[in-house]
Amino acid sequence: MVTFLFTQIVPGGPVEQYIASLKSVGGEGGATGLASEAMSQEQIQYIREYYNLDKPLPVRFWIWLVDDRFGMQATSFKFTNKTTWQLISERFPISLSFGIPSLLLTYLICIPLGIAKALKNGKTFDLVSSLMVFTLYALPAFAFGMVLKMLLSGTTDWGWSVFPLGGFRSPNWEELSAWGQIKDQVWHMFLPVTCYVIGNFAVMTLLMKNSLLEQISQDYVRTVLAKGASLNHAVWKHALRNALIPIATGIGSILTIMFAGSVLIERVFNIPGIGQLSLDAVLTRDYPLFLGIVCIQSILGLLGQVLTDFCYLLIDPRMDYGRSK
Repeated sequence: MVTFLFTQIVPGGPVEQYIASLKSVGGEGGATGLASEAMSQEQIQYIREYYNLDKPLPVRFWIWLVDDRFGMQATSFKFTNKTTWQLISERFPISLSFGIPSLLLTYLICIPLGIAKALKNGKTFDLVSSLMVFTLYALPAFAFGMVLKMLLSGTTDWGWSVFPLGGFRSPNWEELSAWGQIKDQVWHMFLPVTCYVIGNFAVMTLLMKNSLLEQISQDYVRTVLAKGASLNHAVWKHALRNALIPIATGIGSILTIMFAGSVLIERVFNIPGIGQLSLDAVLTRDYPLFLGIVCIQSILGLLGQVLTDFCYLLIDPRMDYGRSK
């Protein structure tokens, strides 16, 4: 509701955008540059009626909420022949194809690395890996993507043309064989997915390490060791499961991350995903499209919280959420 209210009161709506387009067509000089001034009040009123801007604010909200089904059936300001849902459904598979591999790789790499750092705390492996982790943490993912493009996409004279400059697929992707399509997809996904992983790499690794170290210092682990069990048994059979609870907290954000993608990474690699679409919606003041993306992100965020609670149950059966009552 707050987001909807802001989109209705801030300047730069469809009327202003139409006037700006007339100015850009006419240029700065000449009679055509005054096209916006030549717009009659009837034309401006028609635009306002077309986008329901002439109605009271509660009525506009009701139209968006009920008639347009949370804005999914509303027509985009920029893409006048498509609804919000059509635009989102076209871009969603693209963001999903990058989001799922990056999140799986993040967990598959960071959890084992965090465990290894905890077991070798203070040793050479821990110090060297910490240097690497903090170096990657200090480098923004989009900046790292630009470096990778310079080194591996041939944007400079001293780089190698190993990977494409950007895009989702090659122009002739439909003509390739099944194996060729897989290779082409992986070829285009390698650099963006690497940047996605780097963005969450440091935080996830250090969180896993610190969580496991905290569990190892607990009394129940010392009790297991006092009974004659080895450290590996105490860690893998007892401490690890409890150490995964903080990691599970971030699992709920998977849904929104897979949907939204990364605006900057998609911008760097020219990926037509949801992140790029949301940025275009903001820049062009495409309020129906922007509201539709925010609405779906909010719903997925709520579903993500349910997913987090479910993961808690899988990790720690003691969390019964009142079932014993």
